[in-house]
Amino acid sequence: MSKRPVDTVLITGCSSGIGYVTAKALKERGYRVFASARKPEDVARLQNEGFEAVQLDLDDPASIQAAVEQVLAWTGGTLDALFNNGAWGQVGAVEDLSRDVLRAQFETNLFGTQELTNRILPVMRRQGRGRIIYNSSVLGFIALPYRGAYVASKFALEGLADCLRLELYGTGIHVVLVEPGPILTKFRENAYRKFRENIDVEHSPHRAVYERMEAKLQKEGPAVPFTLPPEAVAQKVIHALEAPRPKIRYYVTFPTYLFAFLRRVLPFRLLDWIERKV
Repeated sequence: MSKRPVDTVLITGCSSGIGYVTAKALKERGYRVFASARKPEDVARLQNEGFEAVQLDLDDPASIQAAVEQVLAWTGGTLDALFNNGAWGQVGAVEDLSRDVLRAQFETNLFGTQELTNRILPVMRRQGRGRIIYNSSVLGFIALPYRGAYVASKFALEGLADCLRLELYGTGIHVVLVEPGPILTKFRENAYRKFRENIDVEHSPHRAVYERMEAKLQKEGPAVPFTLPPEAVAQKVIHALEAPRPKIRYYVTFPTYLFAFLRRVLPFRLLDWIERKV
């Protein structure tokens, strides 16, 4: 019998990057991992690698319901932990973001994520224990220019997580935020694709900035200093799952620690200046 507080974990966004690496790390540590992905071909690949994998599209309530029902059928109606990792980032100036683009960003990063969480919470309440881990970002508590849609979705996610943590006090269910900075994944590649799809560069007053930004988005390998591999996030998730009393927030990468400190001590105008320079 395992002495860990957690044995079964559902993870979203396991096609690559943080979700995939974390799923592998937990499986190697003996966890029963339910790895989910949006595309059927990614689910098939995960199954071929030995995962109990399920299709889960955070933009589709029916897909969320079906995935939860499948996982609970596998476990006999229990689940110890949920790692809300699935997300994407829309790049573009706030004034260039249409209502539909903003809605799409929130559908995945906030609405779908919280719908999934709310479907799992009754299971954890019956058990009298559980762990809900949200993968947020340094951009969940600081703003950077041209990241408004993503920043807004992560600020909102952190607000919901903080409220949920207060509301679940005494239930045995822990709510944790993991806040990475720059991590080497396909996130930037996907962000560039969404940028090209949704931003009218030609007619934007930010066109000159966009032209410089596109080169950075297409750069292979780390684009900024202090970038870490996704394994760095996986280690924080492991601690959040295995600690008897997990932290409320886990910072990942030097920039996250730095900006958390600067946000506490600097005047807002000076912090604005630093964020513009970044």
